[in-house]
Amino acid sequence: MTSRLLLALGALSVGSVVAVSASAQAQMPPLNFDQAAYITCREAHAMNPEARKALAVFLAEHSARVRGVMIPDGEQGAQLAHLVRGGCTLSPDAYLFTVVDRAIVAESSKLPKRK
Repeated sequence: MTSRLLLALGALSVGSVVAVSASAQAQMPPLNFDQAAYITCREAHAMNPEARKALAVFLAEHSARVRGVMIPDGEQGAQLAHLVRGGCTLSPDAYLFTVVDRAIVAESSKLPKRK
């Protein structure tokens, strides 16, 4: 993953929506997929930038493995990040994993296949 993809995922935005919670739990990245899968875009936005980036990358890598594709460097990776950011802006109460997975599915025909 390129730094460009990480920056775009880190910039995950929910527009002008105010984050509901800035609790300590929202500041820590989840420990496993079961915890990560149920974090909404709004909750992710409340996290500190590093935790949010780690969560988004973790979810993207998981989804890419399941879908049999790889997250590429460069423009394709950045395009995925922009799709995620847009999806979360439109639907801040959606689960971040759902938004990430749908972005990967939408671009899967253009992504390199896993060997």
